[in-house]
Amino acid sequence: MSLVLPARARASAALVLAGVLWGTGGLAGSLLGRLAGLHPLAVADYRLLVGGAVAIVLSKGAFPRTPEAAKRIFAVGGLFALFQASYFAAVALSSVSVATMTTIGAAPVVVTLASVRKLRRWTLVSVTGSLAGLALLQWSPGEAISFGGLGFALLAAAGFATLTLVTAKPVDGLDPLATTAFGCLTGGLLLLPVASWSGMAIPLHADVLAVVCYLGAVPTAVAYAAYLRGLADAHPVLGALSAVLEPLTAAVLSAVLLGERLSGTAWCGAAVLVGALAVGYWRPEPR
Repeated sequence: MSLVLPARARASAALVLAGVLWGTGGLAGSLLGRLAGLHPLAVADYRLLVGGAVAIVLSKGAFPRTPEAAKRIFAVGGLFALFQASYFAAVALSSVSVATMTTIGAAPVVVTLASVRKLRRWTLVSVTGSLAGLALLQWSPGEAISFGGLGFALLAAAGFATLTLVTAKPVDGLDPLATTAFGCLTGGLLLLPVASWSGMAIPLHADVLAVVCYLGAVPTAVAYAAYLRGLADAHPVLGALSAVLEPLTAAVLSAVLLGERLSGTAWCGAAVLVGALAVGYWRPEPR
């Protein structure tokens, strides 16, 4: 007897998988930057280009053939490039914690305001709890705030929120894997001139190439394909909320693998995040 999960359960599992895999991308990208001496923009471009190539192989080269599919690919590619460039500009002008907290925290708010006509109590609890948990997890006391960094982080949040809203509506002849493949490749090509200016040469060593392949395949090709698959049967608010699993996963992995110590405040934030996400999955907005 085979067990067939309902659409809602499959969508939730896909969104959780995407958020967790994204969390491994931060560590992989940081490792690649150290091993190859790359600027973060170059790391982001390798992520998009290799991720797009891997997804194209997995999708067996299913090229979009309709005008609607082509428009969606260009829109997704442009949003990928905008999100990556704005996020790393925010990191450069402020810090990783501020950029991450602002970008990932603001995205669910933008999606909620844009897609929910009547705000339900449980959605408000989930979004508010996620913001509070993310603030506790990423909080750095005494850290100066850069308004330029804050502005770019909000622009990155708007880009991710728009990506979520745009891809929530399927296009005939374009599945999530093909959208990921050609969207990442388009975004990587758009970002290539800026990334090339920062330098993209890498040493052809086995460890560097392994990290490049992992960064492109797992937290990019597989993660974004899972995210877009989940959005097909879930409300965009739930998709945006799932993105907070990225900093949560990264924080836990850093503590386990790198020996970084999380403060009591950070662990409280992690607990609040998990609770807020549980509320979001338990009482999601209807599509």
